[in-house]
Amino acid sequence: MKHVLHTAQAAAGKAAPRIDIGRILHPHSVAVLGASDSIDKFGGRIMHFLIRHGFAGAIYPINPRRKEIAGRPAFERIAAVPAPPDVAILAVPTGQLIPSVEEAAEAGVGCAVVIATGFAEAGADGEQRQASLVRIASESGMRIVGPNCMGLIVPHHHMALCSSVVLNTDTLGDGSIALVSQSGALMVSIFDRAKTDGIGLRYGISLGNQSDLEICDFLEYLAGEPETAAICLYIEGLMNGARFRAAAARCRASGKPLLAVKTGRTEAGVAAVRSHTASLAGSFEAFAAVCREEGVVLATDPDDMVRAAHFLVQHPGPRPPGIAVISGSGGGTGIASDRLTELGMPLAALSPTTSAALEKMLLAPQAGNPVDLGGRRQGEEVEISDQATRVLLADPEVGSGFAVLTSMPFYARRAGLIAAAARDSGKPVAIVVTPGAAGNPARHAVREAGMICFDRFEEGLSVLKLIADHDALTRISRDRPSRPAGLPGKAALAGLVPGPQAESEVRRLLSGYGVSLVGERQATSTEEAANAAREIGFPVVLKAVSRDIMHKSDLGMVRLGLRDAAAVTEAAREMLARARVAIPNARLEGFAVQEMVRGEAEVIIGIRHDSEFGPILVLGLGGIAVEILRDIAVAPAPLSRTAVHRMIAGLRTAPLFFGARGRPPLDTDAIADVVERVSWLAADLGSRLVDLEINPLIVGTRGTGAVAVDLRATLR
Repeated sequence: MKHVLHTAQAAAGKAAPRIDIGRILHPHSVAVLGASDSIDKFGGRIMHFLIRHGFAGAIYPINPRRKEIAGRPAFERIAAVPAPPDVAILAVPTGQLIPSVEEAAEAGVGCAVVIATGFAEAGADGEQRQASLVRIASESGMRIVGPNCMGLIVPHHHMALCSSVVLNTDTLGDGSIALVSQSGALMVSIFDRAKTDGIGLRYGISLGNQSDLEICDFLEYLAGEPETAAICLYIEGLMNGARFRAAAARCRASGKPLLAVKTGRTEAGVAAVRSHTASLAGSFEAFAAVCREEGVVLATDPDDMVRAAHFLVQHPGPRPPGIAVISGSGGGTGIASDRLTELGMPLAALSPTTSAALEKMLLAPQAGNPVDLGGRRQGEEVEISDQATRVLLADPEVGSGFAVLTSMPFYARRAGLIAAAARDSGKPVAIVVTPGAAGNPARHAVREAGMICFDRFEEGLSVLKLIADHDALTRISRDRPSRPAGLPGKAALAGLVPGPQAESEVRRLLSGYGVSLVGERQATSTEEAANAAREIGFPVVLKAVSRDIMHKSDLGMVRLGLRDAAAVTEAAREMLARARVAIPNARLEGFAVQEMVRGEAEVIIGIRHDSEFGPILVLGLGGIAVEILRDIAVAPAPLSRTAVHRMIAGLRTAPLFFGARGRPPLDTDAIADVVERVSWLAADLGSRLVDLEINPLIVGTRGTGAVAVDLRATLR
């Protein structure tokens, strides 16, 4: 992961920026520090690519040992250039980097692109060097891209401010998709793969360590630039989660697809020991939840991300979810149909008109969806590939297509006909050519028709899934949460003591926010516990009260269904003895005696505070099976009731909530009410809340309510 220095970047008294993002991406002048005539050197390649690709602005080579480089006057120092350049790229050794950046700042440079490594990613010494960069940027107002980056590629501005060998090409290509990447080598690889696919990018932006300029600086600019139609991000870490979320919301509001690949998908580590919620909603889950809320499509492969963005730009939708499959092989249609179904992408149900038209060309078993071109009514000399493809894709229930081109007679010609029909359909169609070298003529024909050619089933399926994910996100009507009436507000949360909270304190907080709680009495001795049980009425639940024991049931500190005072007394004594042996340092503060509540299901509601996105809520079936099932929905708090109902409907176990196999439906309105209130409590607590958990919330049948039973929370 690229390292960033948050504290230095936020230093007081930061100078106003000399130059904005638009001018950085479209500079009028560029200086190359470390310029050379040799393309074996970084500075030489940068000079070569700037000239080769036709950068029309002024180019200032900086090299104290040369009078001329690439036919242009060279300058001993950057201060000697006729006017301060908009952008300077520094191809100098790490040891010379800081003095060179200081000189650039003193010379009035607008932005320095630092490609050198050996900064925060390289340990303590590197962190000090990076802190120096941040200080220079802060004091001077000169912006910095990097360090540890590959620079900027702006094809429409004919600017290749980058040393990568992938730029050793006649053209850069051009398009309307912006790519912003924390990884430099990955950025240029994606750029080259896209060009091979016939996809032009508007920008290729590598940010490296984000010492000054970060992803959101560019994302905000691109969200508002009319010429950028879609944005692709490779993210390792965010500087400001709230800023990212706001920029993503702006993209969604403008109808501009935003896709991202994010590394760092591991669980929350040590925190998972204390909290189910922490283990279920780690940092990546929080990021994914925010992306779902703001319409960001998450990919796992960067090339698939760009290909999906290309289709979404070419075919902005809306479109029906149904997919049409066509192949020259029954095996191809079978595999494709199975995989699409497994991925939750339905095959389109064809209209009678479409089916009738296909049956004129194909035998009835092959004339539905999927279409098997091998089941033709006439011989191979009669060409039906073009017409069959056009008829199939024209069906109004078809939103996207999947063509699996196994080997077949007249392979290249038929591949070209199918590709042309797919291109003319006005719908996204993934075309897979499955053979090895024998398929190369067909691949050429597909690309000649202006279509992307995939080599494997899974590549095409992955892109179609990303398109389907985008469409599903855009179909969801977003409603911003509004505060329910009667909540007490932040003033009621003053005076809370940091650390693990006693369950009685958590009960007070939840009760104040209108959450229904199980009846309970507190006891400090076995005798008091027995008396409390008599007051409540048998059967009862007995729980040990301790701030030091999180998962009490695992240690025998919860007993259910105690039917008389003697049973309560015995259970309390056993807990005291067990605590002394199992957890010798734990403070056992007493006992909680609760009503024995029964319902139709147990639900977990959890909140943890994410360092980037604030309170993150978890919802799913609860009790002791939560870690086993791991079927949870995650969303940023606060939430509207509509959003909660959407979370429930998205669970794998959703049928159990709505009444499966004759079971009565659960009171999902009561669940939504509790979740909404807890989400606002978390929002009001803000960063003071480490985590909060209700597990279980006992839920009855529709109309009978829900009651919180076991509670825990930790505050900062």
